[in-house]
Amino acid sequence: MSVETIQKPSTTRKIAPRYRVLLHNDDYNSMEYVVQTLITTVTSLSQPQAVSIMMEAHSNGTALVITCAQEHAEFYCESLKEKGLSSSIEPDQ
Repeated sequence: MSVETIQKPSTTRKIAPRYRVLLHNDDYNSMEYVVQTLITTVTSLSQPQAVSIMMEAHSNGTALVITCAQEHAEFYCESLKEKGLSSSIEPDQ
């Protein structure tokens, strides 16, 4: 009696590409408004993290808000724009 082994084709799961959500400095919104908007839009951010992101954008022109899946990145970017903040996404290398 022989036992036959059936091999399943191996499936490799591709990791979804990650995207960086960037906040751009602007001269229109108050620092407090930017911090509050970051906290309410990206709920995983703490107030100290939001302050740090706002200060980085203020000092350097742009700041990394979060790195996540493309769908989430697009949502965060659009949400920030709807609230009057300048934002963009780019692929994470």
